[in-house]
Amino acid sequence: MRYLVYLIVVVGLVACAKEEIDPTADWSVEQFYTEARSELARENYLTAIEYYETLESRFPFGNYAIQAQIDVAYAYFKFEEPDSAISAIDRFIKLHPRHESVDYAYYLKGLVNFERGGTVLDALYERDKSKFDRNLLLTAYNDFKLLVQRFPESEYADDARQRMIYLRDQLARSDYDVANYYASRDAWVAVASRTRYILQNYQGSSVIRKTLDLQLRAYQALGMEDLARDTQRIIDLNYQQGS
Repeated sequence: MRYLVYLIVVVGLVACAKEEIDPTADWSVEQFYTEARSELARENYLTAIEYYETLESRFPFGNYAIQAQIDVAYAYFKFEEPDSAISAIDRFIKLHPRHESVDYAYYLKGLVNFERGGTVLDALYERDKSKFDRNLLLTAYNDFKLLVQRFPESEYADDARQRMIYLRDQLARSDYDVANYYASRDAWVAVASRTRYILQNYQGSSVIRKTLDLQLRAYQALGMEDLARDTQRIIDLNYQQGS
């Protein structure tokens, strides 16, 4: 009976050992990279992340490890882990500031921050980004700006510029909403200050006309007749009656 117990224990240990064998133990660096890319393409992001990170830990030197460092950032981005994605991007930029893909790293960082603040509902309908955290919009804008400044000829620069235009307008709309809220509270000094900021920093945005109208109301409420006349003159010069 004792021997039977021992036999059962041994068989159990052997079975457990087999289950714990790492199926990737004999993989080459090329196989790791190929499998990681395949899992990424199939949208199995967590598995792709595991393969990329294992690749780098087992084969820390060479082009595959370097490429894995930036690819894992994209996988984290798609897996909706923005903090991990940003951490991986910052590490790649720090380690490889002159790498041929560093412009992509800056671009990807902008994309990650551009998508922050969203929810699963965004897949159903497009939400107004001006209602998002203003700091997130500004961070994404500055990320794209840095790319354009450092790599103006990058293949990602044109898209970054278009996103900057969009984000700039969203920032203007966000500030206008704040100014409008102040107006609803009759906080006209704050309205005047915020509208001045919008007009100084977001010329060409979609809220300029509304901002001028709100600024006019603020100056009139504050009894600043000279400034009110100046604002009215700007409106008259730039906008046709009724527009």
